[in-house]
Amino acid sequence: MTEFRTEKDSMGELKVPAGAFYGAQTQRAVDNFPVSGLRVPRSFIRALGLIKAACAEVNRDLGDMDAKTAEAIIGAADEVSAGAYDEHFPIDIFQTGSGTSTNMNANEVIAYVASRSSGQKIHPNDHVNMGQSSNDVIPTAIHVSATLETAGSLLPALEHLKQVIEKRANELDEVVKTGRTHLMDAMPVRMSQELGGWAAQIERGIERLKAVLPRISSLVQGGTAVGTGINAHADFGERVARCLSHKTGEAFSSNNDKFEGLSAQDAAVELSGQLKTIATSLMKISNDLRWMNSGPLAGLGEIALPALQPGSSIMPGKVNPVIPESMAMVCAQVIGNDAAITIGGQSGNFQLNVMLPVIAYNLLQSIEILANGSRMLADKAMAGFTVNRDNINAALDRNPILVTALNPVIGYELGAKIAKTAYAEGRAVIDVAEEMTDLPRAELQRLLAPYGLTLGGIQK
Repeated sequence: MTEFRTEKDSMGELKVPAGAFYGAQTQRAVDNFPVSGLRVPRSFIRALGLIKAACAEVNRDLGDMDAKTAEAIIGAADEVSAGAYDEHFPIDIFQTGSGTSTNMNANEVIAYVASRSSGQKIHPNDHVNMGQSSNDVIPTAIHVSATLETAGSLLPALEHLKQVIEKRANELDEVVKTGRTHLMDAMPVRMSQELGGWAAQIERGIERLKAVLPRISSLVQGGTAVGTGINAHADFGERVARCLSHKTGEAFSSNNDKFEGLSAQDAAVELSGQLKTIATSLMKISNDLRWMNSGPLAGLGEIALPALQPGSSIMPGKVNPVIPESMAMVCAQVIGNDAAITIGGQSGNFQLNVMLPVIAYNLLQSIEILANGSRMLADKAMAGFTVNRDNINAALDRNPILVTALNPVIGYELGAKIAKTAYAEGRAVIDVAEEMTDLPRAELQRLLAPYGLTLGGIQK
């Protein structure tokens, strides 16, 4: 049976599991919010530990906290940041909208560990939370965690995906395939051009993320309860931002309007919007891969994605495009998360946003799954697909739309007749054009050469 100890807060006594490193306020939240089983993400706990350590360091340097207490808090907070006590963060995401329960969870765990290591009584509110409020700690933790995960995980993953796509584009530059608009045959394109478009989408996504980073790395710490900075030193926010920059290597700054930073989550909404754009790009790329891989006999059959697992419990030998499918589901989740974050961002009432935990959870999940999905797509689909040149060439040779290249010479009307005849009779465009025009075959071969048609401009 579980053993308990008695803890006390401002509301009275409460039984807490004997082995828990947290106290009464955390236990009240566990009891009050048995909603989903979803807990604060690891990256958010990391950020909380970094913030608490930075705050203790600043309080020590300002002379507001004695060195022994500060060092004990810094040591405990660093261990929290490193993941030593994640099991002691049990509170559901769907809690008080300010995230006060999670802030107090961090305060209680750090106070417990610091008291144990230092042999002195360290209070979660008076010491660990000195100069702070949940109302500035939690928004700061959202920004710190999102910055660290975007810069440290997502951006490198997207760069990797872009590089893999560019490498494959260079390898496949000589492959000319049928272009498609409206899913219908169109003028030819080189596979390098098709893949180059994908790489450009990823590059634009990287640019968008880098553009929003200065705003997501702007911190509201020091605003305390309502933005006025009550109970915090006037230099507290600036010093904490500098300390966090030193600890992490990221360029954090102190928000010059704490009222905006506490009452709104516009930067988080903006970042989520850019994540949604990237998800939209990756959905397009994934679906292109699925179409190109379709078949192998009754579909396009242009490429073969790596065979990773059996595709059916009833149809032997079937292999499915599992990686693009997984990536597409990631993208759907990110798009859904953005809707939740947008609603959360609208929930700033006067001086405080009251959907901070759900914003944090969805934002960090989007960053994490986009990063993991991008590496998966790069390494397990993009890097290893093979090209079925016979299928590509056969479709290209029969494509009546090639006649478009003759428009400047023979006109649209005659070109349409040639295309319709070639399609109806199942013949090559060049053979029909030779019969219906005065152009010599050598000239037709030059004008209709598929590679030349991918270079742009009028071939002369």
